[in-house]
Amino acid sequence: MAQKIVAGNWKMNKNLSEAKALAEDIKSKLSSYDTNGVQLIVSPNYMVVPAVKEILDGSGVETSAQNIHQEESGAFTGEVSGEMLSSCGVKYAIVGHSERRTFYNEDSKIVAAKVKKAIEKGITPIYCCGEVKEERESGKHFEVVGGQISSELFDLSEADFNKVVIAYEPVWAIGTGLTASPDQAQEIHAFIRSEIAKKYGDSLASNTSILYGGSCKPGNAKEIFANPDVDGGLIGGASLNADDFLQIAASF
Repeated sequence: MAQKIVAGNWKMNKNLSEAKALAEDIKSKLSSYDTNGVQLIVSPNYMVVPAVKEILDGSGVETSAQNIHQEESGAFTGEVSGEMLSSCGVKYAIVGHSERRTFYNEDSKIVAAKVKKAIEKGITPIYCCGEVKEERESGKHFEVVGGQISSELFDLSEADFNKVVIAYEPVWAIGTGLTASPDQAQEIHAFIRSEIAKKYGDSLASNTSILYGGSCKPGNAKEIFANPDVDGGLIGGASLNADDFLQIAASF
C-alpha cells in the first residue's frame, strides 16, 4: 500500500521571518486536523530550509529541498549538493519540476542524474513528470509521461526505485487555475502505475506513492484524492497558507 503524502512546494516565496511564521503556524494547527497518517512535507527555499526544519523537527512534518545538484561538489556557482542537503538533515528533494525543465533547460539526462544523486545521499526524490497543454490536446500525454518515466527512472534498480516518490503534474494546470478532472487524474495515475508494474512488478507499483500536482486546493482535493491511484498531492500556492495546506492533507 502506497504511503499517502501531501507535500507543499513553497517555490520562490517567503523570506526568513515569513517562512518561520508559516512553519510555526503549520506546527501549531497540526493537531486540529485529522490527517489520517498522511506524511506531510514542506519544501521552502534553500535559504530558510535549516530554520524551517528546526521548527518542524519532532512534529512529523518533514522538510524537503526544491532542487538538488547532480554532481558531488565543485565549481558550480549557486548550486547546492546532495551532501550539503544531507548534512542539514533534509530527507526529500523535488527533482524534475516543470519549472526547472522549462526555465533552466533540465533535460532527461540531468533529471535522471539528480534522481540517482538524491538516492545516493539518502534523500528521497519527489520526481516530477507531466505534459504541456499542446501535448494533452493532441493526445500525446501518455506518450510524453511514459517516455519521461522510462528515460529518467527505469535505469534504477528495484531497490532504488522503491525510494522514489512520483508527482504527476499536468503542466497546463500549474499556476493557471486549471485543474485536471478527477477522471483525468485517475487515468494518468493508473497509467503511470501500470508502466511501473510492467517494469518492476505489481508489488512495487502498488507501493509507489504517486502524487497529483496541478492546482490542488481545499475545494477539490477530496474529489481528486478519492481516486484509487492518487496517493496525495504536490501542492503549490495553497501550501503557503497553513489552514489550506492542512485541510488538503485532511482530505483523504
